[in-house]
Amino acid sequence: MVRMSAEERREAVIAAAVTEFSRGGYFGTSTEAIAKRVGVSQPYLFRLFPGKKAIFHAAAMRCMANVKRRFETAAEGFQGEDALKAMAAEYYQLITDDPVQLHMMMQIYVSVGAAEAAGETGFGEAVRESWMDLWDTVSALLGDSAGQSVTHFMAHGMLINSVALMGFPHDHRIWDGLHISGPGSEPPPTD
Repeated sequence: MVRMSAEERREAVIAAAVTEFSRGGYFGTSTEAIAKRVGVSQPYLFRLFPGKKAIFHAAAMRCMANVKRRFETAAEGFQGEDALKAMAAEYYQLITDDPVQLHMMMQIYVSVGAAEAAGETGFGEAVRESWMDLWDTVSALLGDSAGQSVTHFMAHGMLINSVALMGFPHDHRIWDGLHISGPGSEPPPTD
């Protein structure tokens, strides 16, 4: 058996945390569940991360960075409307291929809101920074200095998130008007 380095274990913890937090959010997920999924002890987990909040933030940042990277890759070589269509198709593909990603993104928003409502005002700082980085990336890829296209694109994505998570079947009328033209524009699965 090959031993993993601390960095490899750290990566395994982040991947496990994304899965666990996608199911239970910050408040409903135990560090014990994350440690168990990785196959390490809780004390070892806390040698890699100072606490649950740090694990959640690492998982949230990984999720946001993944979306940003996928948008950048999809839009490469395109501008304006073509970039928008490429990113939209890529987003459909992302949440189709990896529903855990969709669930984690929504848990990020809920967890930040719940933490801050409970008085942990700094909880969402890194998440907001990462989200604004995503916003700015989409704006740059669209060449949208006024922000209108990026606003529409991000709002459209949040609507798609909601419809997909509520489990509307692919042929339901709610998907009418949510499709983009071009390859990969089918609605995400509702599993």
